[in-house]
Amino acid sequence: MYRFLLTPRWLGLTLLALVAVPVCILLGMWQFSRFELHSHAQKQQAALASADAAPSALAPMIASGDRNGVGNDAGLRVSFTGTYDAAHQFVVPQRQLNGRNGSLILTPLKLDASSAGSATYVPVVRGWLPGTPAHAPAAPTGTVSVTGRLQAAETEDSTGAISSGTLPSGELGMISPTTLVNVLPYTVWNGWVSLDAGVSGTAGLTALPVSQTAASDTGSSLSLSAIQNLGYVGQWFVFAGFVVFMWFRFVRREAEQIRDRELGLS
Repeated sequence: MYRFLLTPRWLGLTLLALVAVPVCILLGMWQFSRFELHSHAQKQQAALASADAAPSALAPMIASGDRNGVGNDAGLRVSFTGTYDAAHQFVVPQRQLNGRNGSLILTPLKLDASSAGSATYVPVVRGWLPGTPAHAPAAPTGTVSVTGRLQAAETEDSTGAISSGTLPSGELGMISPTTLVNVLPYTVWNGWVSLDAGVSGTAGLTALPVSQTAASDTGSSLSLSAIQNLGYVGQWFVFAGFVVFMWFRFVRREAEQIRDRELGLS
């Protein structure tokens, strides 16, 4: 009764099923690997955002993989040594902290040549002040060693960023090389650092807090990308099972039709 499976038509259908099933399984396994990658990235991000994380040296990072920006290291606690450029400080207005409107105080810092290897300037947010001060508080002179959190360069979509309009002299709407290049006589690294509380240059300022909520959400729940990947895993395995189900269903229907013809029922 099942000799029809040896016909060219059924050999082709069987071959198609034999190819489709492992392809669906492989795609499901690939999506599962993407799910694990996103989950690992979330755990890593939570570890980076930990308030008591040991700092990593910033200069070697800039000299290597993070030369062009923060990349995946946003939130990483770093340490670095250099000299504040007190002649070029900026007030970044309209930034909220704990529901209060205020301003960030940004001072470029030139990394120590012995650690950076070349002249590298890093935008440093020393802290936050309520309101909009007329001038940024004076920065410490001489060489300082500080710690802080890496932050990615802001874009027009960043919270609080001002990308349009003309601000008064000494104010900056967006912390980004694209805006700083217009007000500094040198280029800066494509990223910035928010200083930890109590380090040199933060006196009288409120340090930007580590987002404990973000860290908690990252570590205890799945991101949208991870959930999508997990959904795709199930989808591809369902497809594989559906191919097998339909193959057996077609075989059964074909066998029933042959039997009915032999019995003269059709």
